[in-house]
Amino acid sequence: MRQTLGRAPAAIILFAAPHYDHKTLLGALRESCDGCVVVGASSAGEFTNELQGDGLACVLALGNDGAEFRAVVGRGVQADPEGAARQLAAGLTGLSDLRPVNRAALVMTDALAGHADILVDELTLATAGQYRFFGGGAGDNAQFQRTTVFCGDEVLTDAVVALEILSDKPIGVGVSHGWEPASAAFRVTDADGMRLIGLNGLPAVEALQAHAEETGQTLETSAPIPFFLHNILGIETPAGHRLRVPLAVEADGSVLCAAEVPVGSVVRVMRSSHESTVEAAQLATDAALAALGGHRPGAALFFDCVATRLRMGEGFGSEVAAVKARLGGIDLAGCNTHGQIARAEGQFQGFHNCTAVVCVLPE
Repeated sequence: MRQTLGRAPAAIILFAAPHYDHKTLLGALRESCDGCVVVGASSAGEFTNELQGDGLACVLALGNDGAEFRAVVGRGVQADPEGAARQLAAGLTGLSDLRPVNRAALVMTDALAGHADILVDELTLATAGQYRFFGGGAGDNAQFQRTTVFCGDEVLTDAVVALEILSDKPIGVGVSHGWEPASAAFRVTDADGMRLIGLNGLPAVEALQAHAEETGQTLETSAPIPFFLHNILGIETPAGHRLRVPLAVEADGSVLCAAEVPVGSVVRVMRSSHESTVEAAQLATDAALAALGGHRPGAALFFDCVATRLRMGEGFGSEVAAVKARLGGIDLAGCNTHGQIARAEGQFQGFHNCTAVVCVLPE
């Protein structure tokens, strides 16, 4: 933790790789900062101003000058995502606060509980669109075995946690992904949760195999990740393409994705480059800074997908460096997540994959 506050922080955000004893980490933070709010999640790659890698733990400590913080939990995401969102919204004090404050919340959810799209949509409805949301799905280095979120000294599964931020100054959120369509459009004719079953009435894998053949690539159905990291799906929306990462091919030809793909939606295979990914992170940062309305930036949080880190390899460091350069040396913490959350005016909204999300807090 960077000792820049000169006093006890009001809130602490922790991102920690899955091999840590998270309960012990949280206990140590609570002991050192008695009375402060603590939230966070397991992660799939971590970064600060000084470090970037995986297998790390990082912390951002926030003071309370002009801001108030509250930690809220919603439980039972897998069985009732709408109910979990309503639990979360019920604990947000800003909904009943009549002051002209700026409302935002860091939202981290157990990625393996699923239903993140439904969760974010319902949370937006339950808060009447008054909040800017940012964050993502807790990670475990793409092992997809156990992802957790943190609140106080609790380590939770099948839950979503939020750090409510009420500020007398604007809070900036920016989001961008840098992917573009690379195939014809396909109608999703059958899907079940995160299983994409049919495209244009045929098994989903057949459309992806045809795209691989047309573009001179190879899709090995028994080991598809090398193809999937460079060929993800984009769901058409009025605000642009919302991304979904395919993970595996099932025996029946269906494709398991990192998040839901709605029946009836139109999707395309998407492509990206190292340069467009870095540029997207810069655009997200610029948008977040612009949303401060002229106020000086004080600290920032940055999220991008674990799939982006795996696809770019060592090159992912250049994306983090580009964000840091745009931020001009202010305190930064962030992590690679299993999906990203963003809701801000005039930008993509909801739950995403392979998307850069930046939040900038005013000084």
